[in-house]
Amino acid sequence: MARIIRQEESRIENTLDLIAAENHAPRSIFEAQGSIFSTKAAEGYPGRRFHAGCIHADELESLAIARAKRLFGAEHANLQPHSGVSANLAVYFSVLDVGDRILTMKLSHGGHLSHGDPSSITSRCFNFKHYGLNLKTERIDYDEVKELAHSFNPRMIVAGASSYPRLIDYEKMAEIARSVSAYFMVDMAHIAGLVAAGVIPGPVPHADFVTFTTYKTLNGGRGGVILCRQEHAQKISKTVFPGAQGTPSLNLLAAKAVCFQLALEPAFKERQKKTLENAAAFAAGFEKKGYRTVTGGTDNHLVLVDLRSKDLTGVVAEKTLESVGIIVNRNVIPGDPQKPDITSGIRIGSPGITTRGMAAQEVAQIVNLMDTAMLNNKHQDVLENVSLKIADLCRRFPVYKT
Repeated sequence: MARIIRQEESRIENTLDLIAAENHAPRSIFEAQGSIFSTKAAEGYPGRRFHAGCIHADELESLAIARAKRLFGAEHANLQPHSGVSANLAVYFSVLDVGDRILTMKLSHGGHLSHGDPSSITSRCFNFKHYGLNLKTERIDYDEVKELAHSFNPRMIVAGASSYPRLIDYEKMAEIARSVSAYFMVDMAHIAGLVAAGVIPGPVPHADFVTFTTYKTLNGGRGGVILCRQEHAQKISKTVFPGAQGTPSLNLLAAKAVCFQLALEPAFKERQKKTLENAAAFAAGFEKKGYRTVTGGTDNHLVLVDLRSKDLTGVVAEKTLESVGIIVNRNVIPGDPQKPDITSGIRIGSPGITTRGMAAQEVAQIVNLMDTAMLNNKHQDVLENVSLKIADLCRRFPVYKT
């Protein structure tokens, strides 16, 4: 086990992580996650536990909640969900009955599995219909959302995505939800750090419920979070415990408390600004190389690159880039003619390299190296040369100094 851990540490240090759903958490997060709180059972909530010995657990959870509410301007926060999917399920079951209608974004257009994709357990519990993008603009078609809402009459409308590079108009979505008397939920897992820093608009003022994870742009550890209006607090609490989970992972709550405090500091806001700048640099760089980026750019931390102009597929690009030390994921693009395990695109995220201290100059170099590798995926000598240059970049910008 020690060997496997050391090898993973080496992999992280010696590769460039461009997975949009990943980041490099500081060591303080790992210290909290690996703390003595890993061993404590504490079913319930502060002051209302089903185990004795929770004096410090209560203080920990209360502190984490206070920080979350301050960071996002939320009326209520539940930090016990073990994951983002757990958080989403808790919201669904808190105010809906099995079989109720929910309107969400298509997975193939940028949504998420837990938003009612047929492969997800959520689709077996509720009746989902999906809105998509306008295939000409590749943006959310709010007129279509409104039409579907009025014809489908859902009890909940969900906004949020895993591969949508543009901002979402939460105010407009909230208006549509109100027009059909539906709850409005936003899954901001990918963009939580950008929202926390105030560098993009946030959904909290407009949504009944907001869910997110702490390990993406937010730079924290694993786990999910639910923010909601006070009127829904009791239902959310009961749905998480005892409804869906037992004892919370107090060590993860400790990591969340550290994460929220770090996100309140000025350095975090500056890094989120640079995350946006680096994503924009990726989009511009690939456009200059003759690739098409979905929607023609980005407003957040991710870029979707259409590889068809270079006669490439996502799976070939992903494997080629990994072989030289660049970690991306193949990704469907709107209207993709390829199957999901092949795809016509790749999704590129800027958080990881931004955390390492890289800026636009390094992004330009990375784009050049990615382009060279992908176009020469059968030429081992070229790939080896690219690999050496990636290794040099990694040495110059270490994830952890020691």
